[in-house]
Formats: sequence, C-alpha cells, structure tokens
Amino acid sequence: MTLKEQLQKLATEKNSPCVTISLKTHRTHPDNAKDGILLKNLLKEAEERVINDFGKRPAAQLLEKIEAVGNEIDTNYNLDSLHIFLSNDTQEIVKSSWETSNGGVHISDSFAIRSLIKDYNRSENYLLMLLSQSGVQLFEVINDDIIKEVRNDDFPLSENSHYNTHSDRGSDSKHLDDLVREFLNKVDKALVKVHNETELKCVVVATEDNYSRLHQVADKPSAYIGYATIDYNNVATHHIAKQSWELVKAQQKQLRTDAIGEMQEAVSQGKVLTDLQEIYEASIDGRGELLIIHQDFAQAVIMKNERTFDLVDDITAPHAIDDITSMIAWEVISKKGRVIFTLQDEIKDLGEIVLKTRY
Repeated sequence: MTLKEQLQKLATEKNSPCVTISLKTHRTHPDNAKDGILLKNLLKEAEERVINDFGKRPAAQLLEKIEAVGNEIDTNYNLDSLHIFLSNDTQEIVKSSWETSNGGVHISDSFAIRSLIKDYNRSENYLLMLLSQSGVQLFEVINDDIIKEVRNDDFPLSENSHYNTHSDRGSDSKHLDDLVREFLNKVDKALVKVHNETELKCVVVATEDNYSRLHQVADKPSAYIGYATIDYNNVATHHIAKQSWELVKAQQKQLRTDAIGEMQEAVSQGKVLTDLQEIYEASIDGRGELLIIHQDFAQAVIMKNERTFDLVDDITAPHAIDDITSMIAWEVISKKGRVIFTLQDEIKDLGEIVLKTRY
C-alpha cells in the first residue's frame, strides 16, 4: 500500500475509538534502545485512556491490539519517527524518515494523520538518470531510496555510439560536439517517453557540460528537475540517490518559500482566511487552494455539529479531536488543493494557519 493509499484509508475512517500513537525514533544504537522504552510507555498510556474512557469490556478487541502491537515493531530498524494507527477495524504501522512534531497518544473518533500528511507532502517520487562515460542508467526513486532501475527498450543505454569515424575530422571540435549532441538527443527522447508515461520528473547526475548540452537539445526541458555533479570515483546507487535527494529537498524548501510569497500576495485580493472556523468551513466546501500551517501549531476542538466546533485546551477531554488541522489539511488535499507545513516564521505575520481560497 502506497503512502497516499494509507493516507486515504486512515483519513476516511470513523470509529470509536481511533487510537494514534506517534513518537520520535532513532536509526542507530544506543539511541534506538530508548525508543522501545518510550513505545512501551505510550502503549500503556493508550491502554489506560481507552479503559477509562470506553470501559475494559466494550473495548476488549482494541485493547488486545494495543497489547500485541509492540511485539511487531523491531526498534533496530527504526527511522526518524514511528506512527501506529489502531481501531477495531484497522492496524497500520508507519515508519517515517521525517521527525514528528505531534508525538504522544491521540484518541478520538478519527485518526491523527497530520504526520502522514507531512510525509506525503514532503515525499518525492522522481526519476534519477546517471549519465556517465560508460553509458546511461535510469532509476525510479522516492526521497533518497532507489525503488527500481528502469529497464525498457531504451534504458539502460550503452556508451555513446555516436563517435567520430572520420580520421581526418578527429580534431574538428564542432563535429565532435555535434556527435555528443546527437547522442544526448537520443537520451532525451528516451527520458521524455518515460516521463510522459509516469509523470515523474528527472534529476540527472552528470558533468555540468553534459547536462547543459542535454538541456539545450531537450524536447521538454520541464521534465528535468536539475543536475548533481558526477563523481566518477563514486557512482554507487546509494551515493547518487543521496546527491539527488539533496537537490530535491532544496527545491522543496524553495517551493515552500514561494508558497508563502503567494499567500502574502493573495491578501490584497481578499482571498486569505486566518480564522480557524472559517478555514475549516472553506476546506470542507472545497474552496481551499493553498493551506499553510506552521509546523508547531495544533489545536484541539470539540465538534458542535458537522461545520462548527469549540476550541479546547485539554486533548483528553471527552469527544475532543486532538488536532483539527489534520482534518482541515486532508479536506484541502482531497479536494485538489495544496498543503504546506513550514518552520519558516514569515507565515506568522498572517497567522499560524492560513488558507488561500479559490474564490
């Protein structure tokens, strides 16, 4: 199940209760030894809260899941955060390469999916092309993890076969350049074919000169994200994946900065909402075009009806929803809007949660 499919499933479930447990974790020993202790404590907290709020006998099936789920998690293979989603109908365990700012136990009639939404927004599926002297390989990548090598009628390409066959033109730089461009044009057409099939953009690991010439002959320059400089002494897949991910992360940060600028410009057009109640209503009505949430902001509420709520400070209060921003973010995403979580404080000039509306 992809992250998007998990998000869809968890976001639409209504159950009483839904238990979400989130915690920061560590990849290496001895820090990951502490993760097991923290997880055990959070599971104990979840058990006690479910018993207190719903009763031991009525919640027996869920309590069994809470008791057993810890045995299914090997803390030796943790990433940067761990998220557990439990109800009578659901058990999902998600390990994430992003830290969580929403740790703890969350219990309501829906799951606390804020961390998954952040993962979904900051996870990037893209193509990675290794353009080297020995040939061309193409990979599909998520973040810094190569999923598979693309193998079809075009990829992998062998080394440049468009070489000089005329001994009297060996020193003709223009002729040699034309041969390289002919080869790169072939590479580009093969890449664009995969791009059109998958809608994935491509990072190229190559020399600056080769990338520049590839871009010059490109039929669809927008299919390329950019390039990372090739190190011929280190073209191992894990190395080039980390190179490309650094480039993609930098572009993601720029997109978040651009989104804040877009929001600030929209103020003068009267399209920006900063009141939490108005933002919620606009999101469920499908009016949300761009939602920006400061990473540290969360707000518990108790719903009065389908469209309105009261703010509360105690997330353990009966019928409290731990964080209404999770619901708002999902409403915006599910209705084809964009959601940005950011640590950039420029957004606080408008508020800790702001929505640009479509109309």
